[in-house]
Amino acid sequence: MINKQNYTIERSSVELTKEDFVSDQMVKWCPGCGSHAILSSVANVFPKLGYRKENIMMVSGIGCSSRFPYYVNTYGIHGIHGRAAAISSGVKIANPHLSVWMATGDGDSLAIGGNHFIHTIRRNIDINIVLFNNQIYGLTKGQYSPTTPMGSVTKTSPQGTIEHPFNPGELVLGAQGTFFARSPDSNPRLMTEIMFEAAKHDGTSIIEILENCVIFADRTHDAVTNKENRDDRQIILRNGDPMLFGKNKDKGIRLNGTRLEVITIGQNGMTEDDVLVHDMYEQDPGLHLMLAKMSYPHFPVAMGVIRAAIYPTYDDMVEEQITYAKQTSKIRSVDDLLNSGDTWEIN
Repeated sequence: MINKQNYTIERSSVELTKEDFVSDQMVKWCPGCGSHAILSSVANVFPKLGYRKENIMMVSGIGCSSRFPYYVNTYGIHGIHGRAAAISSGVKIANPHLSVWMATGDGDSLAIGGNHFIHTIRRNIDINIVLFNNQIYGLTKGQYSPTTPMGSVTKTSPQGTIEHPFNPGELVLGAQGTFFARSPDSNPRLMTEIMFEAAKHDGTSIIEILENCVIFADRTHDAVTNKENRDDRQIILRNGDPMLFGKNKDKGIRLNGTRLEVITIGQNGMTEDDVLVHDMYEQDPGLHLMLAKMSYPHFPVAMGVIRAAIYPTYDDMVEEQITYAKQTSKIRSVDDLLNSGDTWEIN
């Protein structure tokens, strides 16, 4: 069982399996959509948490990703466009004994929902946000989104988009995020691993999934996810391990002055001792930000848990304030409230 700072989520009295979290609803995503792998990974994670199904809440907004609550056998809320973070925040604050999960897309959370997204992160409310990043609006048939690469030809950018895209990791850390992780949809084992780490984290956790939309943005992440090149173009970070990558683990990331650089072990006198060791719990976000911003072709794209810093959570502090008020307030009833302060009679 995962114990949070000021509360415990009730443990299931029976051992649950993946099948316990599989819904009886028909899954209506396109064949080949990365959402199928994400759904499977979530169903793998939930029984590992040890919680009662009744204590798990799945919330979503609008978009292909937002069908998620129907496809998981837990309680859920299918909200409105961009408002999933606000709904999730309210659910968690009202009942801190729930494990709250939010499924959202790059459009739902970073465009119309952007304000709710950044302030949920800033407040550090203990919810787990799974961000499906396929770099397109899929449900509404192929308009460019806040993460669509500059120059991409889409339904709404026939000459190529001229907008600079968001890097979700940079946005999360800029909003004072305490947990950020990333995985491609083609690595279910890594997705499951980082989702479990997200559930353990006390605070807002953001998991960016590099997802493929086979219809409107097929192979959008192919440069870093295809089998032929992924070992050289991804680096999977694990706490306490040196930042090595490549098919032969002979490449690494080192800090040269104030900048990161890629080195090859054995060249120019470089050894494994020159390679950075990952510390996901570091309070200072500076290095985490540099790792989150790494991109191909100059760097491998960082996968795994990049940041998991420990800070107080909004919901814990709300509970503390309520407890303190109950213990110290002179107002114990509505009558006490109505007769407190300045009172007068009207004749």
